[in-house]
Amino acid sequence: MKAVLCESYGPPESLVVKEIDSLVPLDDEVIIVVKATGLNFPDTLIIEGKYQFQPEMPFSPGGEVAGIVKSIGAKVNHLKVGDRVMAGTGWGGFAEEVRGKASNVFQIPKSISFVQAASTMMTFGTSYHALVNRADIQSGETLLVLGAAGGVGTAAIQIGKALGATVIAAASSDDKLDYCLSIGADYTINYSNEDLKSQAKALTGGKGVDVIYDPVGDRYTEPALRAIAWKGRYLVVGFAAGEIPKIPLNLALLKGCSIVGVFWGGFFRNEPQSNAVNFKKIVEWLEAGKVKSVVHKEYPLEEVAKAMYELTQKKVKGKIVLVP
Repeated sequence: MKAVLCESYGPPESLVVKEIDSLVPLDDEVIIVVKATGLNFPDTLIIEGKYQFQPEMPFSPGGEVAGIVKSIGAKVNHLKVGDRVMAGTGWGGFAEEVRGKASNVFQIPKSISFVQAASTMMTFGTSYHALVNRADIQSGETLLVLGAAGGVGTAAIQIGKALGATVIAAASSDDKLDYCLSIGADYTINYSNEDLKSQAKALTGGKGVDVIYDPVGDRYTEPALRAIAWKGRYLVVGFAAGEIPKIPLNLALLKGCSIVGVFWGGFFRNEPQSNAVNFKKIVEWLEAGKVKSVVHKEYPLEEVAKAMYELTQKKVKGKIVLVP
């Protein structure tokens, strides 16, 4: 089978496409013929040795896939060969076949395309876990989404609206913010030319924001935290802007707020049953048209470097998908 391989840490152009042996499942695994793979920011970090965990070399990046079950392990009971599925894999997805833990592989109905499913797993899995399990967001609360036009940001906007929240989208350009409005955001902040703290406070009548969803970090974290409401929840999702911020902890004291870590990869490995409950709801929403992953562009595996550079240039609205 064909696979994109990281054989040594480096930039996207250091990746190679090679023929490797087909996969055989362990007892608790399934092998999936990949029809589509979502590209996410962690994929750009893992190939440079900058992510929270690193697989053994050589490896293929790609943490969310959709496809058809090719084979199953001896202990797998809820899936069968030929099933249409989506899966969170951590890595391995930029290939024609991928192995997945059966506990994180879910059937998808025919009404959901492989491209749609592959662009949903990590982004909607992360955002649902963040807003429901970690923030316990309630209908009528306000949600501020940083990096709102990206993959997890667009998922957070839609999930926030589905749960009854008022959503403020924050991004770096008016074009991105127009896109956020088109998928349901109520208000916007352009943090390249507007003061994030004062605008967020103004949009909430001075009260502050109940829940802040932050996949960006860097210089945006502190002004956002200063705009949080009493007993608000600040969700630490990632650091796409580069620097991991150092937060003045007196702000948490003064605001009576919670600073909450969100690591979906750890969640689905440690709490597979809870993750399965989340995805049952996500699939229901997808079928009903309540949420939808918007695909920015599709690329073949051979153009993975080009796709990664487009993502890191922060011009993407929604998701990039690789199609073997």
